[in-house]
Amino acid sequence: MTGHERILDIYGSLSTKTGEMLNAARSSDWDRLIELEQDCGTLVDSLRRDDTAPGPGPEYMQRKATLIRKLLADDAEIRRFTEPWMAQLEVYLGSARQENRLQRAYGTSQAETA
Repeated sequence: MTGHERILDIYGSLSTKTGEMLNAARSSDWDRLIELEQDCGTLVDSLRRDDTAPGPGPEYMQRKATLIRKLLADDAEIRRFTEPWMAQLEVYLGSARQENRLQRAYGTSQAETA
């Protein structure tokens, strides 16, 4: 396998992973989404390290562009599912932080007030 074939293989693996991420986001499987995101991070690190030379020709560049377009489309669709979840999580965490501040300020806890 040449270096350019390896690069396309990595892009292909990344494309598969983002498809799996999209499925996880659609089914609200946030733990799986996080696992897959970590896998993608490893693949992206490989690309940053190895994808430095220009492609050997137009077919290579076209294939690479097609894969990148799919990655971007998957990313946009994943964000459509995750942004509302993240907003909900921020509200929850903000409420929990506020509750902790109040407990520290007034020296009470849930156990003491029950």
